[in-house]
Amino acid sequence: MSARDLDRAAARGEPSYVWRAGQERRLRLILEAAGERARGRILDDGCGVGQYLAHLANGAALAVGLEFDAQHANAAASRGLPVTRGASESLPFPSGFFDLVLSHEVLEHVRDDRAALREIVRVLRKPGGRLVLFAPNRGYPFETHGVYWRGRYRFGNIPLVNYLPRQLRDRLAPHVRVYRRDDLDMLLEGLPVRVVERRIIFGAYDNIIARWPRLGRILRAALHYLERT
Repeated sequence: MSARDLDRAAARGEPSYVWRAGQERRLRLILEAAGERARGRILDDGCGVGQYLAHLANGAALAVGLEFDAQHANAAASRGLPVTRGASESLPFPSGFFDLVLSHEVLEHVRDDRAALREIVRVLRKPGGRLVLFAPNRGYPFETHGVYWRGRYRFGNIPLVNYLPRQLRDRLAPHVRVYRRDDLDMLLEGLPVRVVERRIIFGAYDNIIARWPRLGRILRAALHYLERT
């Protein structure tokens, strides 16, 4: 990517492109949740341009990515990363193959999130495999994927959209889902899994810190403290 593209990605906070404090922190959380599975066979489901995949590959016996978007998949492959084009609802891997599957802010974008989770569970080793899943919380006060308003897409962090009634919220943001705890429980119902841990994770607010360092660091410290309450 060009410097201009990277600057644009950073301004938008696209985790597929940038690697800053927020991504470094999430990598630590992923490795903590994975435990010894991080040394086994890993699938990064929806790997984007391969930022997390590249780091996970350092200590893994095998780390592969799956990516639906051709441009992202080609960018990851150009870095020498093993990436397969495909959809999360139909994973081209054998059952029980992976020790760890990472799904980082992907589930909300797929066509059928129930089918995608079913496929992830299928390819995980049993017993002992683990899914590390990041998905947007409906309680978060901003819709970070933008909204459609009067026929036009408006990019940005739009406040309070996720607090609207579901039908209205989904009309404004039909391109992305948000989840409550019971939404995820319903998706997992009937699958041979158990939830080991749930956590609310706030962002690192790198963009705010870049513009207003003192305010941004106070905000980051306060919200990261609240994660532990």
